[in-house]
Amino acid sequence: MPQETILILGASFAGLGAAHYTLKHILPSLPQSPTTYSVTLVNPSPDFYWRIAGPRATISSTLLPRSKYLHAIAPHFSAYPSDRFTFLQGTATGLDAAGRTATITLPDGATTAVPYAALVIATGTRTPAPQFSLQSASSSDLVGALEAFAAALPAAQTVVTAGEVGEALNGAPGFFGARPARVRARVTLVSAEQKLLPVLRPAIAATAEKYLARVGVEVVYGVRVTEAREREGGGREVVLADGRVLEADLYVDATGVRPNAGWLPRELVDERGYVVCDKKTLRVDGAGPRVYVLGDVGSYTRGGAMDIDDALPVVMSNLKKDLLGADGPDRTYTPNLSEQQIVPVGRGKGVGAFAGWRVPSWFVWMIKGRDYLCSMAPDVVSGKKWAKENKWKGVQEKAGLQGGK
Repeated sequence: MPQETILILGASFAGLGAAHYTLKHILPSLPQSPTTYSVTLVNPSPDFYWRIAGPRATISSTLLPRSKYLHAIAPHFSAYPSDRFTFLQGTATGLDAAGRTATITLPDGATTAVPYAALVIATGTRTPAPQFSLQSASSSDLVGALEAFAAALPAAQTVVTAGEVGEALNGAPGFFGARPARVRARVTLVSAEQKLLPVLRPAIAATAEKYLARVGVEVVYGVRVTEAREREGGGREVVLADGRVLEADLYVDATGVRPNAGWLPRELVDERGYVVCDKKTLRVDGAGPRVYVLGDVGSYTRGGAMDIDDALPVVMSNLKKDLLGADGPDRTYTPNLSEQQIVPVGRGKGVGAFAGWRVPSWFVWMIKGRDYLCSMAPDVVSGKKWAKENKWKGVQEKAGLQGGK
């Protein structure tokens, strides 16, 4: 019996969720004849990195051991029938939209073409600093970058970075103190903006600056880093756009993320390099039928793991509808543009807002500051997070599909 592939590229928050959801809630609803369907999940690494934990993991493996933020992917799919799921370690390096095949480069450099009946692009983003994203075939590169930074940290006298490092080097002040009693290292945070945390209101940003000062961090506003060059004898010279040069024993490039979409045809990405899609249905119409984008690589989102919770049911509903050839309305995505960001500053303080409401520092610590949400990682990688189908009655009522959305 012919078998068609639902191909999911990327196995971070978006790709893992899409794979588990498809296996649990979509494949069982599809006709088993004359064609059967299976899921192929492609990822450069065999491991899932809970990258939310990067700032804490950078400081110390004692504070956050690797077992908390690194999880093998394949074992969490072993419960599904072997003929319904394939995990392929490799990197997407090309797309033939007309031929409906994706080119995958394997860890040994060989390439393979994977045909698909449906495609979910969930390749995510990468960071300039190697410790904040898993970018290679081996997680040992990531762990090596984290451990190297942590090992160099105790001896550093000048650092260009932010809050976790400041507290690790300088400690925290007394209860009423505005600065640490002894500032052992000069820690500088460079911001191109005129305030910290652009998503949040100025008053919250000001509180964040106060908390940074409490751990010995100075903020430089309104200027960009143009270069970070190696310094003779070790360390970096961080060159600012206004001509200033900051000496740094350690430097963390936290200048944002870059989309992993360079492998796509130019017409499928926007001027910033993100995948162009219908911002309501999340279909990539330029790539042909049954192609979708999910997660940070898409042009529809301002990014973040919480946004995936809103977008994934939309992609899955429309995928199921398209595979079944159902009539009826598409499910549509509505971005959550409320003030929403939770930011720990060191191990005891933090700022943020949730659903437009400012939250107190203790709330940030309780929700995120303790372990950077690592306790939630097992439910993501195992698929437990999507154990229940997020039903959408529109298709079920109008198309009359059993179990449809």
